[in-house]
Amino acid sequence: MSTPNLLAAGLADPVHDAQNTFRSVLDALARPGRRTTLQAPQAPLPLGAALASLLLTLTDGDTPVWWQQGDTGLEQWLRFHTGAAVARQAGDAAFAVITSASALPPLDTFSLGSAAAPEASCTLLVELPSLDTGPAMAWRGPGIQDMHTVRLAGLPDGFWTQWQTNQACFPQGVDIVFTCGNALIGLPRTTQAHALQPLESV
Repeated sequence: MSTPNLLAAGLADPVHDAQNTFRSVLDALARPGRRTTLQAPQAPLPLGAALASLLLTLTDGDTPVWWQQGDTGLEQWLRFHTGAAVARQAGDAAFAVITSASALPPLDTFSLGSAAAPEASCTLLVELPSLDTGPAMAWRGPGIQDMHTVRLAGLPDGFWTQWQTNQACFPQGVDIVFTCGNALIGLPRTTQAHALQPLESV
């Protein structure tokens, strides 16, 4: 996508669309595993529509963004629309954009916050190939009645073991929003996840 098109690709109605997206992501994190669909804008590749909408809604000049796959065009696109700065180190990011989930860095690469300021942790925005064709995982915790079965595809080996370590760090730890196309699922640090059947290196 050319630079002029990158600069033009934003929210159609910035105030209304941002409010709707913000409510949707809050609901997704309050109800982990519940799939939410956004009325999202056309996104500059390789961003999916929901991922682009989240970036346009959640970031500003005070939220440095780390890009897994450095792309000057995308950095310029987001800076043009929201003023978001680029975090050159993953540990300095308020938000991390992951467009190749299979190469997701270890979760402790990112800021987990501190005991005094757990809210200073990083939120990962992770684009997946599918939200419903991966290994079956049982999610439990606040916002979930009994158990929710989630099947996220494309995550690296050992991810769920890392997640158990992250969840045990509460109140510190990262939160994750998984996206695919115009849909998203929230995974807050309060959520426990366990395989429903034996898996190799989940």
